[in-house]
Amino acid sequence: MAKTDSRVGGFDAPIDRTDPPGNIKAVLALAGSLVGAALGLTFVGGESAGVYILIFLAVLAAIGIFALFAIAIGILRFGTRRKDNDFARILLGAAEEGLIVSSSEGEIVFVNRAYLTLTGVDDPAHVRSVERIFASDPDVAEAIYRLSQAAREGKRLQEEFRVGSGPRGVPAWFRIRVRPLEQPGFKKPLSVWSVVDVSRERERQENVFQELQHAIDYLDHAPAGFFSAETDGTIGYMNATLADWLGHDLGQVGAGALKLSDVFAGDGASLLSTLSGAGGTVKTEALDLDLKTRSGQSFPVRILHKIAYAPDGTAGPSKTLVLDRSRARGVHDPLRDAQVEFARFFNTTPIAIATVDKSGRVKRTNASFARLFGDAMKGENRDILSAVAEAGRSPLGEALKRAVAGQSDIKPVEGLIDGDGGASVRFYFSAMEAARDEDDPDGEAAILYALDTTEQRALEGQVIQAQKMEMVGQLAGGIAHDFNNVLTAIIGHADLLLLSHKQTDPSFQDIMQIKHNANRAAGLVKHLLAFSRRQTLRPQVLGLGDVLTDLRMMLARLLGEKVELDVNHGRDLWLVKVDNSQFEQVVVNLVVNARDAMPEGGKVTIRTRNVGASEVGHFGKPLLPAADWVLVEVEDTGTGIPDHIREKIFEPFFSTKEVGKGTGLGLSTVYGIVKQTEGFIFCDSVVGRGTVFRIFLPRHDAVEVEAPAAKPVTETSAARDMTGQGTVLLVEDEDAVRSFATRALESRGYSVLSANSGVEALSLIDEKAGGIDLVVSDVVMPEMDGPTLLKELRKRNPAIKIIFVSGYAEDAFKKNLAEDETFAFLPKPFALKDLVQAVKDTMPS
Repeated sequence: MAKTDSRVGGFDAPIDRTDPPGNIKAVLALAGSLVGAALGLTFVGGESAGVYILIFLAVLAAIGIFALFAIAIGILRFGTRRKDNDFARILLGAAEEGLIVSSSEGEIVFVNRAYLTLTGVDDPAHVRSVERIFASDPDVAEAIYRLSQAAREGKRLQEEFRVGSGPRGVPAWFRIRVRPLEQPGFKKPLSVWSVVDVSRERERQENVFQELQHAIDYLDHAPAGFFSAETDGTIGYMNATLADWLGHDLGQVGAGALKLSDVFAGDGASLLSTLSGAGGTVKTEALDLDLKTRSGQSFPVRILHKIAYAPDGTAGPSKTLVLDRSRARGVHDPLRDAQVEFARFFNTTPIAIATVDKSGRVKRTNASFARLFGDAMKGENRDILSAVAEAGRSPLGEALKRAVAGQSDIKPVEGLIDGDGGASVRFYFSAMEAARDEDDPDGEAAILYALDTTEQRALEGQVIQAQKMEMVGQLAGGIAHDFNNVLTAIIGHADLLLLSHKQTDPSFQDIMQIKHNANRAAGLVKHLLAFSRRQTLRPQVLGLGDVLTDLRMMLARLLGEKVELDVNHGRDLWLVKVDNSQFEQVVVNLVVNARDAMPEGGKVTIRTRNVGASEVGHFGKPLLPAADWVLVEVEDTGTGIPDHIREKIFEPFFSTKEVGKGTGLGLSTVYGIVKQTEGFIFCDSVVGRGTVFRIFLPRHDAVEVEAPAAKPVTETSAARDMTGQGTVLLVEDEDAVRSFATRALESRGYSVLSANSGVEALSLIDEKAGGIDLVVSDVVMPEMDGPTLLKELRKRNPAIKIIFVSGYAEDAFKKNLAEDETFAFLPKPFALKDLVQAVKDTMPS
C-alpha cells in the first residue's frame, strides 16, 4: 500500500492513494519464467549447454542495460510514487477548498489538507467522508442524501446549507459539490467531493441585503414617488409613497399588474414611450404631466424620466422620479408656476402639437401627438413626412415650406398616418420666429397641429350612406306607387276578362298568364315598398327566442346537409314589437345569403342577447343611439364580402349573383323591414373568414306577450254572395284603375259615382246632398289627397264611411289623421274580389 502521508513541492496531502497498486501476478509470472529458463538449461548437456547459458545471460544483460538507460532518462522510477503528475498534486494540495476522493464503497482515496482544516480533523487516521460528517445533522440530512445519491449514480450535484454546529463547533454555511471521477487502474467508481466554507460570503450577502432593504425602505417612504418601467410600459416597481398617492395597494403593485397607461392621465403614457435619445446614452427628461388615481382623479406632477438607450437608439427600461406639484409648499415662483401650468396644458390638450425643423423632422411633441402617431415617432429619425401615407406627403411638404417661409393663413392638409391604424388626420402649420435663423438649420422652424378626424370621417361616410339609402328609398317608393296603379289596372281588367271567359275558352289561359305575371310584378313592388319602409306591417309584441325556435326546422332544410346551423338564445331576452312574418323573412333572407356564401359548406350561427345602453359604444357604430336593444346576429364562415361591395349590399337591385339567380332585392328588403321597425342593421365582414349581420331591435316595455292576431276566416267567392246595394263614390286619379273599379262594383249591383280628384268628389257630395253611402278613395292624388278629403267629408257627414286604397302602408298617412279616426284600408294592387269584398264588409247595413 502507498504511504498515508506524502509531501510534494512543499504541499502535503494527508492521504494519497491515487497510485494504482502493483500487479503481483505479473511479478510471479516474470519470476517463474526466469526460474523455468534456468532449470531448463540444467537439462541441456554437452557443449551446447554453454552456448545456451551464454545466450540467456546475454539477454539478461541486455534487459539490465535497457533498464539502466530507462532509469537514467526517467522512464522507470523506483519507489511507490509516480512523479508524472506532480503539478496536479501541487494544485490539489494548494487548493483552498476541501477535496476528498472516495470510492462507491466509501474507501477514501485522496484527501487534501484544506479538507482536514474545514472538518476540524488533526489526525489523518481519523478522516471521515462527507456523508459521515454531516449526515448526523437532521437539518442537512436531506441535502446530504441527495449528494450521496448523485455520487452513486455518477451525476454532478451542488448543495448549499447551514449547520447549527459545524465540524469545528460553530455555526457555518457550506457549499458541497460532488462529481464522478474516472481514474485508470481503479476498478471501483470514484467521486470527487469539494467542501467550501461560504459563511463569510453569506454574511456579506446578508449585509448587502440588509443595506438594500434599508435603501428600499427609505425609497418606499421617501417624500417623492418613484417607479421603474419596462420597454412595453409595464411597471416593475413602485414605491409606497407613489402607491399611496395613486390609491393602489402596494402589495398588489408589480409583476405586471399596472402599466403606464393606468397611472398617467390622458396620453402621458404615449409621450413617455416615444421619447428618443442618441444610441448608447443615458438621458433624463423633465416633464410636467398629470397622474390619475385609482378612482380616476388627476393631479399635477413633475417627473424626472431616466432612460438608457441601446446602440440603435431604442429606449430601454426606465426609472422615474415623481414630484407631486399639488402637495408642494412654500413660496412659489410665478414664472416657474406659469411654466409648469403651460407644460401641463401642452401635454393634456387633446390636440396633437409638435415642433418641426425645416426638413420636417419632429423636435418636440406633446402627449396627444405621441399617442396619435405611435411607433412612427419612436427612434431618432422622426420625420413627419415619412409618417403619413404617400398621397399626403406632397401637400404636407408644401404646407411646411410655407410655414418655414413665415407665411400665414396656411390651408389645412388632409392625410393618413402610414401605419396599421390608418388614422385620418388634418394638419395645420404655424410659422415660428426661429425659422428665419439661417445659422440653425436643425432648429425648430414651425409648429404643427394635428387633429384626428378618423371617427369624423367614418361618421360622415355612414351619414352619406344613410342619406343615399334614404333618397334611393324615396325613389323606390315613388316607383312602387306608380307601378301599383298600373298593376291594379292590369290585374283588375284581367279579372273582368275572366268573368266573360270560360275555362274551356282558348283565351282563358292567356288571361291567367297575364294575371299571374302581374302578381309576380306585384311581389317585386312589395320588396321595393319594404326597402322604402312604406309597406303595411302588422307589428306584435313578441319574444324573439320563440320566433327563432319555430323557424329552426325550416332554416335547417334551407341550409341543407353541408351547412351546420347553431342557434344560441340569450337569457331573459327583452320583448320587441315587430311584424312576425316580416321578421321571419328577414332571418330567412340572411340565412339563405349565408348559405350561398359557403358553396363548400360551413356553419351559420344565430345569436340573440340583450344590449344595454352602456354597451352600445363597444360596437363602434356612431349612428346607433345609446338605448336598450335586442341584438340578433347571423354569422357565417363563408368567403366574406370585400369592402367595396359591402357598401352597396343594401341597395335595391344590387346583386353579385349570376344573371337570373337573384333580383337584388333580398338585403334591401331586410334593410327596409328593420328600419321600418325602428331598428338598425350593420354588416361586418372579413374576406376569407366570414360575415356577420347584426340587427338591433328596440326594446319594448310590455308586461305580457301579445298573442299573434288570428287571420280572419273568409269564405270563397263561390260560397259567399258578393253582390250588394248602395251608392259608392269612387275617387281615383288613375283613369285605368277608376275604370276597372267602377265596372267591378257596378257588376256587383252597386251604384257608382266616380271622381278623378278630391275637389271633384266634394262637388259630387254637395250635389247628392247625403245620397252617398260609402267613399272609396285613393290616398295620393293631386289638388287634394285622401286624408284631407276625409277631413272635409267629416264636416259634411260625420258618420260617412270610407275605404282608403294605396300602394303605401297605412302608417304612412295615418299620422295625418285624427287619433280616433276610423277607416278601412285596401292595399294596392288589388284584385276584383278584394275590392268587392272590402266594399261589402264596409257598406252600412
